[in-house]
Amino acid sequence: MKHLFKLIYLSCFTIFIWSCEDDIALVQLSSDNGVSAKINTPLNNDTFVLNFAETQTNPAITISWERANYETPVVISYTVEFAKTGTDFAEPVLGSVTTNTSVVMAISELNGAASAAGLQPFAEGSLDIRIKSDVGTHNALPQYSNPITILVTPFTTELPKIAVPGNHQGWDPPTAPLLASEAFGATNYEGYVYLDGGHKFIAPDSSGDFNWGNTDWGDDGSSSGVLLEDGESDIITPAGYYYITADTGELTYSETMYNWGLIGSATPDNWDSDQDMIYDAASNTWRITLDLSAEEIKFRANDAWDWNYGDTGADALLDLGGDNIAVSAGGNYTVVLDLSNPREYTYSLILN
Repeated sequence: MKHLFKLIYLSCFTIFIWSCEDDIALVQLSSDNGVSAKINTPLNNDTFVLNFAETQTNPAITISWERANYETPVVISYTVEFAKTGTDFAEPVLGSVTTNTSVVMAISELNGAASAAGLQPFAEGSLDIRIKSDVGTHNALPQYSNPITILVTPFTTELPKIAVPGNHQGWDPPTAPLLASEAFGATNYEGYVYLDGGHKFIAPDSSGDFNWGNTDWGDDGSSSGVLLEDGESDIITPAGYYYITADTGELTYSETMYNWGLIGSATPDNWDSDQDMIYDAASNTWRITLDLSAEEIKFRANDAWDWNYGDTGADALLDLGGDNIAVSAGGNYTVVLDLSNPREYTYSLILN
């Protein structure tokens, strides 16, 4: 029993000593007059043009700095911070955390930091960098280097989009369905939307948000497919599912109502007639459940071949006029056609 008491006493005493040492270290650190890190590379106004076609793990930038100094011997941790020039690091974007005095950032990492800081894609912007140093497990005594400024041209692989608010969804731009252009800088937008009466097209603001007060387009009043930016009227259509194109540069638009069906050698009627699909408003998809044989299918609109989708490359992405889609095995399937994501149309064959 005496031995047990001694062990407990020694354990408590050791914990007390450790606690005291930790408190003493904190007291020492609180009065530490250190010297912050100093950035060596890159240099002020160095330029970085980032390429989305290049391998994204390739190095884009090496950031190095002179070691920070503290009077108390401690392990120093460094955090690379970014901010759009002029924001004074009010909301810094955090980069690498390291105990070394340099980091190498890949293209994707620098692009992500620049984009998160608010730089616009495909346009040169000014980005500030600073090094934060702190010490110990308490992240005590943060010190900041003087910032340097670099010029960065970031990119995005996301297609530009416009929204379609209207009677079909309560005229609420933030929740409106979207159309996508074919490339960044292009003005030709397309997509599929269920419409029900009046609607307009609206551009995003500089942050990518859709709200009234941004640029919007409507009909010129002739109902002939001409858009106006100012003094426009609502575009009016009967309720239905539409393929929409809108060119905000040429100021034109078109809207064609499509109902979808499944056809092919795998279906009960072979290539002779469509199996009508049903639109599911809750999921914004077209669906049908039926027996399929181990043959081929396609999706086509309005019981005609002038507008149909197949899958060239068997990648589950639909291509206009693409290859027949193979059904791997016969059985009862739920077939889903998803046209809700503009320019990235997909399908699925679900064996029941």
